[in-house]
Amino acid sequence: MENAEQIAANRGGGFSELLPYAAWLTALIGMAGSLFFSEVMELPPCVLCWYQRIAMYPLVLIIGIGIVMHDTRWKRYALPLALIGLVVSIYQNLLYYGVIPETLSPCTQGVSCTERQIEWLGFITIPLMGLMAFIAISACLLIYRSDKKL
Repeated sequence: MENAEQIAANRGGGFSELLPYAAWLTALIGMAGSLFFSEVMELPPCVLCWYQRIAMYPLVLIIGIGIVMHDTRWKRYALPLALIGLVVSIYQNLLYYGVIPETLSPCTQGVSCTERQIEWLGFITIPLMGLMAFIAISACLLIYRSDKKL
């Protein structure tokens, strides 16, 4: 008969093993969504959106290759990108919602970082979607624990 710790570890292991897939799917949807907004809806990205793309797009490959190759080191490469994207996204949302004055915006050419291009249901915006994606990816990566050690 298994003891309570083994049962809890077995249950948690199943959830933990889904986290890389959740992170990968979130990054894939984030990448596809940003391409849809810019290429199909023809909404040009601002400077901070470009920085977030630089962080998001490689996550699809890094996490995907890590899953396919059963490489336990993928998290070391993905987590810094996710956290950098998260910081940029937090900064953009603070600008967008007026917490930080627009004079501190790096968007001096092209589209303003505070321009309202989409606002679904009165509160879902492109910066908010980016923030939620980076929070979800970062949380998945921080919570994930691999049983394999190299």
